[in-house]
Amino acid sequence: MALSKIDAVNFLTGTIPQGNVANASLDAVTALPAAIATGKVLQCITATDDTVRNTSSTSFVTASNTLSVDITPSATSSKIFVIASTVLRMDNHGAQGYITIYKDSTNLGNAAGLGNTYSDSGGALWTPSAISVLDSPSSTSELTYQVYFRTGNGSILARIQQDSRGTITVMEIAG
Repeated sequence: MALSKIDAVNFLTGTIPQGNVANASLDAVTALPAAIATGKVLQCITATDDTVRNTSSTSFVTASNTLSVDITPSATSSKIFVIASTVLRMDNHGAQGYITIYKDSTNLGNAAGLGNTYSDSGGALWTPSAISVLDSPSSTSELTYQVYFRTGNGSILARIQQDSRGTITVMEIAG
């Protein structure tokens, strides 16, 4: 099969349409055409914690200062995707435990958080807890995302990271 040459001088005539990626405006943060930048992961930060944390509080409390991530979004249009995992343990029969993610002082879940466990079989219960949330902070200021947890009954302890490692991962997604 014979290959033919393309005559570049006579091949391109006229103007390139404005919608063409080669002629599109570039995103100031990523230096990619703005149409392509949406959905791209701009940064990813992870923290871990191996320390057992427990509470008898019926209000959400911080899990630990180390199961926390600080991130500064690069644009107000960015989304922040947060994933956290740990083990939530309840010590007694009939106990409820709740886990959530806070952005600074704001609970990103509801009164029951983003995940929960309930022990109805008697004795202690270990429940893997994986929670996630997509946040739209509309900010370029530093934000802190952190795991919080609580018990449903102040006389029964809720624990996290019992025989496990807790993790939190935060990703900035171009919007």
